[in-house]
Amino acid sequence: MATLVKGGCACGAVRYESSADPLFAGTCHCRDCQHASGGGSAYAVGVPKNGLKITGEVRYHEVTAESGNKISRGFCTNCGSPLFVRPAVMPDAVLVAAGSLDDSSWYKPGVELFTSSAQPWDHLSPDLPKFPKMPPPQGA
Repeated sequence: MATLVKGGCACGAVRYESSADPLFAGTCHCRDCQHASGGGSAYAVGVPKNGLKITGEVRYHEVTAESGNKISRGFCTNCGSPLFVRPAVMPDAVLVAAGSLDDSSWYKPGVELFTSSAQPWDHLSPDLPKFPKMPPPQGA
């Protein structure tokens, strides 16, 4: 049975749901994620784009990531909560901000990315695989 990925923004104006199995979960320490999260890293779960249902108004802001690839960050137009990331390199996936999940007790990051940009005061898990930048796609 699939893990229900369900959540929304702080004010409730945006809600989302995906009943597809999550593709991955991870922590990113790139400077762009630090800026977007307001912290040392961003926590996200990847879900299939075609299975994600979103209600409410989401505004996207496109930036060039540290990798040189384009990413669009989605947030609630009312309260500004960060909700989604759409990386150009993963056109079939949407990254959902773990902090926006209704129930995040099941969330367990499986990897840490862009550790070369990690802040010295941010905690890195000793148990997770770490990549200084973005790892190559599986099978490449």
